[in-house]
Amino acid sequence: MTSAQLPPLSGKVALVTGASRGIGFGVAEAFVARGDRVCITGRNEDALKEAVEKLGSERVIGVAGKAHDLDHQSEAVERTMEAFGRLDHLVNNAGTNPVFGPIADLDLNVARKVFETNVISALGLAQKAWHAWQKENGGAIVNIASIAGLAPSPFIGAYGVSKAAMINLTQQLAYEFAPKVRVNAIAPAVVKTKFAQALYEGREEEAAAGYPLGRLGVPSDIGGAAAFLTSEQSDWVTGQTLVVDGGLFLKAGV
Repeated sequence: MTSAQLPPLSGKVALVTGASRGIGFGVAEAFVARGDRVCITGRNEDALKEAVEKLGSERVIGVAGKAHDLDHQSEAVERTMEAFGRLDHLVNNAGTNPVFGPIADLDLNVARKVFETNVISALGLAQKAWHAWQKENGGAIVNIASIAGLAPSPFIGAYGVSKAAMINLTQQLAYEFAPKVRVNAIAPAVVKTKFAQALYEGREEEAAAGYPLGRLGVPSDIGGAAAFLTSEQSDWVTGQTLVVDGGLFLKAGV
């Protein structure tokens, strides 16, 4: 996006984790489109730099690192505050799902890694954003969960359990951070990203057939939901999980 194409500044600042591609990038893109300044994070420095350029380096910065690393979490919040002077919105999107298979045979060290990245890192960043800005000034937090956190999902059990924990964490934070900060979650179904590729690659038409709306999700679907949950239009919404699933759960009845 060129300088001439940039919208007027909204005055708000967001930190979006795991945003060099996929859902995180879609969220950051939606925020930039409404005039927010944004800090994005990701593990790969080159991919992060490329994402910053695509989003517009006039208003976007990147901080490379692993979501579960405490020093990286601190650096991301500190760099956001240094660059933009505030931190209104936090989107915990970074996640991992390194294993497919029955939970009965799951390596417990892998389970620990999943929870460390998907749940503990979200808590750590929420704590840091709270103390750095939100406790005194307010704001909003959005946790990217999954429909796998709402019902059993074959072969991605550890991921689903971690996302169920994230949904409960959302409720707990919403209760504790009120009334200054609203905390909500988004639970997407399958979104067309590299992260979810194994769930639809080579069979997208078949995978999409189960969705009443006739297609899989795309990152902008989640970006729009995150934009709503961090806007004035959702000022009386907290502790909720917004399911964005193309109607998939409508087919769960008898």
